[in-house]
Amino acid sequence: MVTDPLSLAVPGVRNLRPYEPGKPIEELEREYGIKNAVKLASNENPLGPGPAALAAIRDWLPELGRYPDGNGFALKGALADKFAVAPEQLTLGNGSNEVLELIARAFVLPENEVVFSEHAFAVYALVTQAVGATARVIPARDWGHDLEAMARAINARTRVVFIANPNNPSGTWVPRQELEQLLQAAPADVLVVVDEAYFEYVDEREYPNTIPWVQRFPNLVVTRTFSKVHGLAGLRVGFGVSRPGIADLLNRVREPFNVNSLALTAAQAALGDDAHVSKSVAMNRAGMAQLSQALTDMGLAYIPSVGNFICVDVGRPGTEIYEQLLRQGVIVRPIANYGMPNHLRVTVGLTEENQRFLEALRKIL
Repeated sequence: MVTDPLSLAVPGVRNLRPYEPGKPIEELEREYGIKNAVKLASNENPLGPGPAALAAIRDWLPELGRYPDGNGFALKGALADKFAVAPEQLTLGNGSNEVLELIARAFVLPENEVVFSEHAFAVYALVTQAVGATARVIPARDWGHDLEAMARAINARTRVVFIANPNNPSGTWVPRQELEQLLQAAPADVLVVVDEAYFEYVDEREYPNTIPWVQRFPNLVVTRTFSKVHGLAGLRVGFGVSRPGIADLLNRVREPFNVNSLALTAAQAALGDDAHVSKSVAMNRAGMAQLSQALTDMGLAYIPSVGNFICVDVGRPGTEIYEQLLRQGVIVRPIANYGMPNHLRVTVGLTEENQRFLEALRKIL
């Protein structure tokens, strides 16, 4: 008799539901026979990689027969120069997503608790469950983080607090003073992880740049990614900044060659391509204005966002509208799994892509 594999799995994995990515364009075209579909589901940069990154990738192609630098020496050096940190403070990941997982694996035991907000990035719950720990999900305030309530939730069992700033999927953000107060209140043996995947898009006076704060708060870890504004989502590369002792532990559980050669070289080139970042941010700002105004004109409520996406309340189950949009060749993201059943998350695309979504939505509604 064959043993049921489920019975062999560790408890946290048995009930784990895999992360559900946005539907690929190829899958939509296969299922519906639609050509020229528009994907506004995964918060990708519609401009893609910048010219510097593309040139670096082309130059590196002849070297693909060799393993990548397992320590990412060159990229770490570029990041250290860019952000005024030591290379020993850096952990490279297969996207910043992997750095979040490494934190859970290195620091969280089944008897521990992990604190994060309602409507926050789904990976926080996934990595918590995977290690068998208890998730303390704090009710949101105006769709965003209630840092005062999160600070109160910290107890002797708490090991990690995850904060997305800006938050995905709501696009909300927490100001400098509130975040600083939470860090001051958090015990020294509780890691506070500030996930800044959308950092470059934010243009708010009170929005904090927390990488320099690592020198003030030994238990702070900051994560960022090259998947968003730098347009390297397909290569999967991100990084964490922390005190050297924390980075050392994360690197102990990191796979030896977790970031591939093309990702390393492309990220290093992208880091210096300020022109592409500026162009991407400007395009996003214009697209956000386009979407916001049109949604207002349609009488639809949406959550003001500082990221490269916007959540709109369609006034009925979002999956219904999502399916109808698919049939018109437009892919967005239903977010009922985030506790937001009537919302759709829409990535800011090119002007014509945004217009395609808006016209399809008007037709449906």
